[in-house]
Amino acid sequence: MSGDDREPGRDDDGPGLLVYVTDVVGSAGAVVLVGLLLFSVSGVWPPLVAIESPSMDPHIEKGDLVFVMEEERFPGRNATHGVVTAHRGGQYVRFSQPGDVIVYAPDGMRQRTPIIHRAMFYVEDGENWVDRANPEYLGAAESCEAVRTCPAPHAGFITKGDNNGNYDQVGSNPISGVVRPAWVVGTAEWRVPVLGQIRLGWNRAAAEPTGQSTESVNSTGENATAP
Repeated sequence: MSGDDREPGRDDDGPGLLVYVTDVVGSAGAVVLVGLLLFSVSGVWPPLVAIESPSMDPHIEKGDLVFVMEEERFPGRNATHGVVTAHRGGQYVRFSQPGDVIVYAPDGMRQRTPIIHRAMFYVEDGENWVDRANPEYLGAAESCEAVRTCPAPHAGFITKGDNNGNYDQVGSNPISGVVRPAWVVGTAEWRVPVLGQIRLGWNRAAAEPTGQSTESVNSTGENATAP
């Protein structure tokens, strides 16, 4: 018999729609489960950050997606507050150089885009840290008096981008003051090249209606991360 044999009132689109909804919910659930798994391992949320600028080149590049772990979770040997500095790193190498790469809130300001740079050495409250710093990374400064963050106003880390010429704590407009341990979000553990471009694209799209920019590259060579 030719013609439409469907029973009156029967909707054959129902099962197809149900399969589609099930697939969407299943995919979303898988993403949530992966996120929760990464969080359970890292102890940091979000556990993945996208790199916005090139100050850690070539070891961590703009557009990379980086996995971050809470610094006290699995600290390396000779760690201070969960962080192994480049000065104490020795054979402890992360991203091709000694010492941990940390994600931190500049000047402790959590509302600002976090920075991802290498922890160079740890200083005590009131220390003249310039005396044991590498002169090549002090810019034009030749003494503690010429550096705004020296003597150290509090204990913490001196940091630097691998591709930057100076420490974060020097210059007329430092990227950050001496990084207190409480400002550290976590340590960078591994990176996925290029994949961070997707996150950066989402951030740019979200910022366009307000005319804001997600790029944080400035004259200081700041390497920021997009959460």
